[in-house]
Formats: sequence, C-alpha cells, structure tokens
Amino acid sequence: MGRTFRVYLAGENVLTCKQCGNHLAVSEGVISEVGRYQHVPSSGPGWQNRSHFRGQHGTAWLVQQVVNTYTGDAEDREMSTGRHTVRDVFCRVCHTTLGWKYDYAFEYSQKYKEGKFILEKALFSEKPERRDIGLVPRIEEIPVRDIIAARV
Repeated sequence: MGRTFRVYLAGENVLTCKQCGNHLAVSEGVISEVGRYQHVPSSGPGWQNRSHFRGQHGTAWLVQQVVNTYTGDAEDREMSTGRHTVRDVFCRVCHTTLGWKYDYAFEYSQKYKEGKFILEKALFSEKPERRDIGLVPRIEEIPVRDIIAARV
C-alpha cells in the first residue's frame, strides 16, 4: 500500500470533516446551499430550484470538487429528482460517509450534477481559514554589500 498525502486548503472558509477535521473543500467551490449561490450558471437544464439538496441527514450542499476523500462502488439509485448513478464519498482519514458523487444522471434536466459532489451539512463543518501575515515566513533579498558593511 502506498503512502497517502493530505491536502490542506486555503480559502475564505474551508469545509472540514466533522469527525476528524480533515479538509474537504473550500466555500468558493460550493455550487449551492440554502440561501447562497456561487459559481452557478444563470441558465441551463435543471438549475431552477438548485438550493434544495437533501441527504439522509437533512440539508446537503452541491460542491464542485472535494479533496482528501475516496469513493465507493458506482450504483444506480432512485432519488427524489430521478435515477442517478452515484458513488458514496468517504473521508480519507476517519472513513466517515460524507455524501456522494454523481457519475451519471438519466434525466436531461439533471445532467448539471454529473461529476459533482453532495456533502451532507450534518457531516461537515465550515471553518474560516485565516492566515495571519505575521506567521507567514518571509523571504527577503539582502545585498551582499549590506552584510559585509554590517560586520565592519
């Protein structure tokens, strides 16, 4: 078995696994959630009513991309919006089921979901990702003549 590496995300807010704190996605990659729309085309099939995603645990968000996860086997599921081929998405660290990935939508109006992920709100947290400037290492270029002058 090979070594796995975790990705640490930087963004305005980072979505993290509620169990272990593993980074999953950035808020800029959220396509829909109740009350907020980001990076959503203004037209196209199925984009009406796009804020009402639900999972087994309640409210869910449609996300463009996730990291530090793995998927299960593909299976066809009958959902409230029709039949889809989906894969369950698991946290790579604690193996908690976080939601699912849409592989294929059988109905044309649902094609916008293909390749995207559902994360269930009850299973992740949204945390601000602050990077204090004082803690970031700074690299400065110092001319050699200044170093020599300081020694004299």
